[in-house]
Amino acid sequence: MRKRSGKFFTQRMNGVCSALLLMVVVAACRKDKPEAPVAAPVQLGQQGGAYITNEGNFLWGNSGVSYYDNASGSVFEDLFQSANGTALGDVCQSMTLFNGTAYLVVNNSDKVVLVDPNTFAQQGEITGFVSPRYLLPVSNAKAYVTDLAGDAIAVVDLVSRAITGTIPCPGATEELVLAVGKAFVTNTDREQLYVIDTATDAIVDSITVGRGANSLVQDANGKLWVLCSGYMGLGNNAVLHRVDPASLQVEASFTFPSSSDSPWRLRINGGHDQLYFLNNDVYRMPITAVALPTAPFIAAVGRNFYGLGVDPGSDVVYAADAVDYVQRGVVYRYAQDGAVLNSFHVGIIPGGFSFR
Repeated sequence: MRKRSGKFFTQRMNGVCSALLLMVVVAACRKDKPEAPVAAPVQLGQQGGAYITNEGNFLWGNSGVSYYDNASGSVFEDLFQSANGTALGDVCQSMTLFNGTAYLVVNNSDKVVLVDPNTFAQQGEITGFVSPRYLLPVSNAKAYVTDLAGDAIAVVDLVSRAITGTIPCPGATEELVLAVGKAFVTNTDREQLYVIDTATDAIVDSITVGRGANSLVQDANGKLWVLCSGYMGLGNNAVLHRVDPASLQVEASFTFPSSSDSPWRLRINGGHDQLYFLNNDVYRMPITAVALPTAPFIAAVGRNFYGLGVDPGSDVVYAADAVDYVQRGVVYRYAQDGAVLNSFHVGIIPGGFSFR
């Protein structure tokens, strides 16, 4: 990953020996324990499952995407390498499923790779970014791509698969959500949540939320929830805000008690009434809550939770342990009572989840 600031933007450099070892690993299908690599591309089932984006080690080009099949419990590793016979690139930051295509945002390779979500065969590539992070379709033909270091949000034509413009926005832009016909964009370097008119591709307003805004979701009532990690050097504690996207007003704010709190990875369940986030442990909070949760939903107990996802179909919670950022990560699946359903190894530095 490119140079970052703060806990969730820490640059990680890996050991040469471990990287050389991992670069020879090809896709393998297994149930929880590694088995012999699968040489041929796979055809993923239609019963649903979870894609796991593995960032890989910065500068080593060993990122990839794993897949967990709900029906069989099987895990397919490094889908892109297996399907295309070549590496995906350096730092797979995120993945977006839209209109039968999977868009893989590869941060340090400065590109978005398009693949068939069933076979992972490459369909195309969009280039010209500085350091892309997340992709949000705002129509059938247009998407926005945030950027860590470009001081702008890219406007992408999904038909021609090319960047057609940029929206100037200083600082590191991160996750974004479409609501009431506008795109709302987080920015970790500024105190604003930016509002983009999708008809004109221009920032038309902003909402003051504080430093370190890293993730946001929309709830069942149409409200936006914005999680800000704060900035310890300036004495700004982390805050979770509820925002009305129509009035652009902050309706409620929940300030974290300690300056050492650094929450991120805000997620929501299928019913859009339960929030989840990481703050070392995994926390859960109903959208009707009047205070932050005081006890974790899932305790880390020595694990290095780095990625978080909630399957919208089953509300199964996925938490990814990056271990030491060098060896393969582990994904844990949890029921709604917090019980562990199972766990399995994936690629290096698992950070994101997409569900089908």
